[in-house]
Amino acid sequence: MSHLLIVEDEAAMRAALQASFRARGWAVETAEGVAAAVERFRKAPAKLVVTDMCLPDGDGLQVMQAVRELLPGTPVIFLTAYGDVAGAVRTMREGACDYLQKPVAFEELEAAVRRFLLDTSECDAEKDFPGVAESQSMRAVLARARQAAATGADVLIEAESGTGKELLARFIHRNSRRSGGAFVAVNCAAFPETLLESELFGHVKGAFTGALWSKPGKFALANSGTILLDEIAEMPMCVQPKLLRVLQEREIDRLGDVRPQPVDVRVIATTNRNLREQIARGSFREDLFYRLNVVPLQLPALRERREDILPLAERFVKKYAEMAAGEVCTISPELAEELQGHHWPGNVRELENFVRRALALRSGNVLRGPRMERNAQGAAEAAKSLHAGLTLDDAERHLLERTLSATGGNRTQAAKMMGVSLRTVRNKIRQYGLAARGAA
Repeated sequence: MSHLLIVEDEAAMRAALQASFRARGWAVETAEGVAAAVERFRKAPAKLVVTDMCLPDGDGLQVMQAVRELLPGTPVIFLTAYGDVAGAVRTMREGACDYLQKPVAFEELEAAVRRFLLDTSECDAEKDFPGVAESQSMRAVLARARQAAATGADVLIEAESGTGKELLARFIHRNSRRSGGAFVAVNCAAFPETLLESELFGHVKGAFTGALWSKPGKFALANSGTILLDEIAEMPMCVQPKLLRVLQEREIDRLGDVRPQPVDVRVIATTNRNLREQIARGSFREDLFYRLNVVPLQLPALRERREDILPLAERFVKKYAEMAAGEVCTISPELAEELQGHHWPGNVRELENFVRRALALRSGNVLRGPRMERNAQGAAEAAKSLHAGLTLDDAERHLLERTLSATGGNRTQAAKMMGVSLRTVRNKIRQYGLAARGAA
C-alpha cells in the first residue's frame, strides 16, 4: 500500500510534489484527474490522498467520495487556488482532514500529511487513547473528557510537550454531538504574527497587499464542528482580544469585511506552558484565560503513568511494523524493564520515536535492551558536554543542535520538546547559522 496518492492536473506541480515526497522517503502514486485517481486507488490503495479541488473531469469531492467507498476512513487533504469559502466549508463538512490554499509550501503540506498519516494514526484518536489508559490517572482524565464532550463547553488542555494533547482534543470531538462536523487544528506558533489573524478569521479580496482572492479562516471551516488552538500561549497579544471577542460573541470579523459572520464552533485550546505565569508576565490576557478555561484538563506526563508505557510501546511497534509491511515484532523482557524505568522527558512522543528507531535498526523480530542502553549512553555524553564555564549561547546552540538531530531536523517537534515556539526555533537556527533542516 502506498503512503500517498496525489491528484493534480498540472503536470509540473504533480511531478514536483511526487519528487519532493519521494526524496523524504514517502511512497507516492499520482493521478491527473478523477477517473485516473479512482483507477490508481483501486489497484493500489493509499493511506492518504492529496487532491486538487478543480480537476479536468470533475472535482476533489468526487475523488474523496470514491476513495471512501473503496476504503472507508481514508484521510483526504484538499488543495485549491481559488479560496472559495463555500467549497472549503463543504469539503470540511464532507469529512476532509484539511484544506490548504495554493501556492502552498511543501513543508506545510508535508506537516499536514504527517499529522494525519503518522502522528494521529490516521485521525483515529478513539483507538489511541482508550486502548492505552491502564493507569488510574489517565482513566480519570478520559472520564472527565467524556463528560466535557457531552456539553458544548470550551476546553483548555494543559500538559507537557509530547503527552498527546491533540489526540485528547480529537477524542473530545469524536465523543461530542459535533462529531459529524469538521475538526480543524491550528498551531498558533506556526504562523507569523501578521498572518495568524487572517489564518484564524479569514480575509476578503483586496484586504491587504497580496490578497488576490478571498480566503476562509479556520473558524469558518470549523463551523458546526471543533477548532483546536494548539500552543495558545504563543498567540501574539494583538490577536488575543480578537479571539476573546469571538468567544464572547460567537462571530468572526474577516479582514477587510464590513459585517461579522456568526460561527457555531467549540474551541479547544492546548498549551505546554503555565498560563497563569504568562498572565503574571503580561504576555497572556487574564480575561481570555478565563474564557478558555471553562473545562480544564491536565494530561499526566508519561513518567506519572508508568502502567501505560508498555501498552503504548506495543501499540507503536504494531503500528509502524504494519506501515512498513514488515514482520511482527515483540519487545524483549529486558527492554520492557528498561522502558518502564526510563524518565521519558519527551513523553509519549519520545517513546514513539524510540520505537520507530528501534524498529529501523533491529536485527530479527525481537527488540532488545541494548538499543535503550546506547540511547541512555548518548544522553549521558550530551550532558557531559555541557561543562562548567560554557557560555549561555554555546549551551543554547548545543542543546538546539542535539534536539534537531534527535528529531531528524523536524523544527516543530524540536520546538515542542524544548518548550518554546516554532518561531523561536527558526530565529535561533538563523542566529547560530545552523542547517535549515537540522544540524550535523
